[in-house]
Amino acid sequence: MKKKSYLIALGLIVVALICSRTCGRGREKSEGKSGGKGAKKSPAAAAAPSLEKEPASLEKGPSSLEKEPSSLEDEAPSLEEEVKILKKTSRAFSAVAKKAIPAVVFIQVEKTIAARGYGGRRHYNDPFEYFGEDFFERFFGRGRARPPMRYKQRGQGSGFIISKDGYILTNNHVVGDADKIIVKMNDGRELSGKLIGSDPKSEVAVIKVEAEDLPVLELGDSARLEIGEWVIAVGNPFGLAETLTVGVVSAKGRSNLNIAEYEDFIQTDAAINPGNSGGPLLDIDGRVVGINTAIFSQSGGYMGIGFAIPINMAKSIKNQLVAGGKVVRGFLGVKLNRQEVDADMAKTFGLSEAGGVLIAELVKGSPAEGAGIKAGDIITKVNGEKVSDNSSFRNKVAMLEPGSTVGFTVFRDGREETIEVKIGTFPDGEALISGTSEASVKLGITVLDLTAEIAKRLGYEFQGGVIVSDVEDGSEAQRHGIQRGHLILSVNRTPVRNAAEYNAAVAKAAKGGRVLMRVKGRYGSWFVLLRTKE
Repeated sequence: MKKKSYLIALGLIVVALICSRTCGRGREKSEGKSGGKGAKKSPAAAAAPSLEKEPASLEKGPSSLEKEPSSLEDEAPSLEEEVKILKKTSRAFSAVAKKAIPAVVFIQVEKTIAARGYGGRRHYNDPFEYFGEDFFERFFGRGRARPPMRYKQRGQGSGFIISKDGYILTNNHVVGDADKIIVKMNDGRELSGKLIGSDPKSEVAVIKVEAEDLPVLELGDSARLEIGEWVIAVGNPFGLAETLTVGVVSAKGRSNLNIAEYEDFIQTDAAINPGNSGGPLLDIDGRVVGINTAIFSQSGGYMGIGFAIPINMAKSIKNQLVAGGKVVRGFLGVKLNRQEVDADMAKTFGLSEAGGVLIAELVKGSPAEGAGIKAGDIITKVNGEKVSDNSSFRNKVAMLEPGSTVGFTVFRDGREETIEVKIGTFPDGEALISGTSEASVKLGITVLDLTAEIAKRLGYEFQGGVIVSDVEDGSEAQRHGIQRGHLILSVNRTPVRNAAEYNAAVAKAAKGGRVLMRVKGRYGSWFVLLRTKE
């Protein structure tokens, strides 16, 4: 009998346990009705006085029954739920389209092109293609030069309105050298566009139309953009207006692409094609995070890799272009080592980690030289912010305000120190390593550094000077007989050893209205006096 009573009691306990977890409050309500102060306890309750305490102990340690609902929550959503999610995403894209398309414009440009040739043969204006079979012919000519032929070239691109009174952001390569700009609005109007300013070094340009109360796009914050986020490109590829494509942010901080001098591109797989240039790249909230600028392609069309200028970079440039029509950049006056500070380079200098920029040389009389920065220093921080590589450092310095005092943390002789530098103004058009100054361009001359290989092929001694890589038709230089392949030895009787020295000398001489050059060609050297344009 005792064994039978024990089994019955044990069975009642198990049933009570199950009911306590499955019946929930139903059991509590039932107990409330029958379990008052004067109520009699059942024999089962009397036999198992620990039953009322058991549920409390179960709360501390969930049973397998409690875990069951959570496992159901981890299951994949049903097909119906997935379709609902896709519909919500689709509606989000549609909402962005409705918001953005009215503020995106179609830009048509026209410019006059002068085509030239020698002896009936076309010569391509690529200063790097020196070493073909017709190398000497390209520089010195064989045959009589014919007068340049002029024709109209037409192009197209996109832009987006950023103010109700008609300011529009776009790319420099769309409108930078256009003679005529026509802006087609979403409502069908065609308005004449005026170039406010363009910046070839960043590929940002601003134009304006005369209109009021125009739809505008809000400028976002590209610094907050994350890899993997949805982005939307809007533009007019191949002249197809109101085209919207969708993708994600594939990468950030892309540089060394040879698209512009200052590069910090957003990479996206949203389809960008010819005609999209200058259009907005939007986040999922419809705010502009970039200006679509270029694609990587082996076919001329979309291959899944597009690049956009971060809107934070474009904002600063836009503000300067609107205010004064040009961009003023900060100038430090250092030449960076071509090799990045990788782990091996860092170890050689005693740095614990890769990063920063190695100073190879200082520009004479520059802010950096005056403040005490030296060749061989590794700059690791700018105003406390870490420097990762050469490209990002150049961008940082360019964005610094001229006249401001900035702290540069340098690693020298095994320790770090901070040097305060008053930032200068970057010389107009002057490159730090090589290139052609604005003053030289006005004379119609483009130059490159003389290398040992070029000197050998042209028959020059490799002892300095700069090579004329191009001469503009109808320019002052062309009228005085300067040709591609000539060697410029001095400017205003000051020898020039490279493009940087040439640029500085021409810029200085041009202020006086005249530039005296000593030029060397196939049959000797001579002096040429060029007058700068008023």
